[in-house]
Amino acid sequence: MCATSLHRIHWTGPDGQEVSAAWRSEAGVAAHTKVVLADDTMPANTAYKLACEGTALLWQGDFQNARHLLQALTRRLEPAAGKARDRRHQGQEAVSAGQAFHQHRQKLAHRARILGMLLIPFEADHSIPLRRAPDVRQACEEAYGRATEPYVVSLRELLGLIGAHEWRKKGVAIPAIEGHIHAHYGVFSPVRGEYVDLVAKAPLPPGAELAFDIGTGSGVLAAVLARRGIQQVIATDQDARALACAQENLHRLKLDKPVQVIEADLFPPGQAPLIVCNPPWLPARPSSPIEYAVYDPDSRMLRGFLAGLKAHLVPGGEGWLIMSDLAEHLGLRGPDELQGWIRDAGLRVVGRLDARPRHPKAQDAADPLHQARAAEVTSLWRLAAA
Repeated sequence: MCATSLHRIHWTGPDGQEVSAAWRSEAGVAAHTKVVLADDTMPANTAYKLACEGTALLWQGDFQNARHLLQALTRRLEPAAGKARDRRHQGQEAVSAGQAFHQHRQKLAHRARILGMLLIPFEADHSIPLRRAPDVRQACEEAYGRATEPYVVSLRELLGLIGAHEWRKKGVAIPAIEGHIHAHYGVFSPVRGEYVDLVAKAPLPPGAELAFDIGTGSGVLAAVLARRGIQQVIATDQDARALACAQENLHRLKLDKPVQVIEADLFPPGQAPLIVCNPPWLPARPSSPIEYAVYDPDSRMLRGFLAGLKAHLVPGGEGWLIMSDLAEHLGLRGPDELQGWIRDAGLRVVGRLDARPRHPKAQDAADPLHQARAAEVTSLWRLAAA
């Protein structure tokens, strides 16, 4: 499902006439109701004040100056964060890991709201009618599809599109598949390789000629299973972007014959000797549609996978659940809750492989969630019918 929200955004033009255009927001932000024109003459302090008051700024000046203004707005947000850190270090009562997580998300949401107030106009062909604007037509086509009329988007979102486009071109090297995975915009990229390595080295159950990959995303785990010699892999997802991304990656890797990608909410029809699932790891509410790759509200996907796994396994088959215990360290899930759900689903644990995270935030002492990230373990739970 495309997360783009198309509504109308209205403003008063230089000649006093009312103007409108389509509004796009991958984060699901509603069209701004207070919009003023801004250009190179607007001081950063004025722009910051307007943004904090809820007034969006539709840029009419030099594109590169808009980027400089966004950087200036970012700098004005940083002193407040620094003062908050200072207060914590001055002997204030320590907050729990869960409180730190929620405070961190609130800070990110506030930051996104303020920085999202700087808007950029587009023509119907995805070109930007501003001086020194880059050619972003391909990046926008990849994220939005074809456009039929002029539209407006936040500069912050546009920079995210550009970054995603560059990552898509470059891809992520995955040794286990002897190739690269190119994640589309809005599809989780396998930059954290430890969970991929777990799937690459876990012992296959006997007779595993068929496997299901539930919630395939970029298709990376389906590709790993096919590279390991599994003759048929059925990869499922319900997101249109993920389905297109997985199909493209598997075709590039010449694995589109052993791997079939289908649209399904969790399981395909039938049973398999091996069923793999890497659900979102944090049971929290996404603040935007694009965050569903990270946050699983009320652990819906995790619990749905466990509840349906037994019925879809052949006798003697295994389900591989790939999960981080970051949620436990953040206090978002009880220490024994996952194993309780496993038992309640009529399953037992036949083995577990663990890996420590290798991503930079795990070693960043300045990260507000450092303590939980440093203790995090990613596990592949091998499950079978009890």
